[in-house]
Amino acid sequence: MPPATGPLSGPAPGPASWRIELPHSPAAVPMARALIRTALAELEAPAADSDTAELLTAELVANAVEHTSGSTPIELVVELLPTGCQVEVHDGDPGPPGNLESSEADQCPDPWQEHGRGLLLIRTLSSDCGHRRTDSGKAVWFRLPAPH
Repeated sequence: MPPATGPLSGPAPGPASWRIELPHSPAAVPMARALIRTALAELEAPAADSDTAELLTAELVANAVEHTSGSTPIELVVELLPTGCQVEVHDGDPGPPGNLESSEADQCPDPWQEHGRGLLLIRTLSSDCGHRRTDSGKAVWFRLPAPH
């Protein structure tokens, strides 16, 4: 696995960012949990809720591993924004994630099913979330606000 790149900044002053490639395997989930905590500390995130960031990042990485095929690495990107932080997980599948942007509050996962809560957590606990196509697949992201 290549070393982490971070913190980064562009030629002009802009948001600080941190990115790393993770293996396309279940081992990526605990790695991502540790890396998001490290990234937020390195970027000196103004107390962005690192527990929530860790949970939501793990959900995105687990979904990328479970719902995409191949061995192409998954990329984790953390950016500090003036309003908080944004976390993206890039994978090689251009298909949109389940119902990430659904706002139907009455859609509760079946309590007897093992799956189906990750995207609900992301929609509920983040200030914003979504996905976009990339040249090599898609990026699924969430934002957490800076504390007031």
